[in-house]
Amino acid sequence: MFGRERIEYKTPDQVAVMRRAGLVVADALAAVREHVVAGATTADLDAVAARLISERGATPSFLGYHGYPATLCVSVNDEVVHGIPGPRVLDEGDVVSVDCGAIVDGWHGDSAITVVVGDGDPEDIALAATTERAMWAGIAALARGDRLGAVGEAVEDVVDAAAEAGLNGGSRYGVVQEYVGHGIGTAMHQPPDVLNYRARDRGPRVRPGLCVAVEPMIVRGSRMTEVLDDDWTVVTEDGSRASHWEHTVAVLDGGIWVLTARDGGAGPLAELGVEVAPLA
Repeated sequence: MFGRERIEYKTPDQVAVMRRAGLVVADALAAVREHVVAGATTADLDAVAARLISERGATPSFLGYHGYPATLCVSVNDEVVHGIPGPRVLDEGDVVSVDCGAIVDGWHGDSAITVVVGDGDPEDIALAATTERAMWAGIAALARGDRLGAVGEAVEDVVDAAAEAGLNGGSRYGVVQEYVGHGIGTAMHQPPDVLNYRARDRGPRVRPGLCVAVEPMIVRGSRMTEVLDDDWTVVTEDGSRASHWEHTVAVLDGGIWVLTARDGGAGPLAELGVEVAPLA
């Protein structure tokens, strides 16, 4: 079950259970997205997800994790990740990243989206779109690549192309490096790390049974971050706005399947020339 890097490779039956967890996460995020509106509080979003996860007979991955106090992470504007839901009221133009995890029969699914409230700044909308595009490029690279490092290379390529296209005023987006993707399965965070940037070490080989969360975090300014006094919320040091997208992906004998996407990733990946390998 374990390779030399202590990676937990999954059987097809285990991947099938992870798919069930992934669908709970997908539906929870779809429900939350509808409530990301001006006047809602971040606690309101948390309540939506908590209710749906409970109704599906699943358990939140985040609640109680190292003492984390909520079902979701809701990060607003310069908050990159791990924002704690509470009384904060969302305003028009806010950039809201929502991260959700759920457990079914001991197996995890994990996914994140970014939503701009109402008619936002076009530069913020471009940031969210670029981060989502980087995520899908990373997933496509996972399908094609022989080494896990192909994910980070693909993310960086999208960021470079965005600057060349004049997005972000022609300045390069920052790719956060302190927080990366990860293996996932019987625990929410497992080996291996899934980098969102190029590295000399291209990581382990990609082979069937590998399940990972691909999750770029991209900012409009410097990539440098700091943690607030709550010991959870990560913010950009320069106050620039951030976006976070994530999907849980399984590598199968015939290709990949995105466990936290309703269509398995078929639509977005087809645009990148990748066919998914549906679960048996």
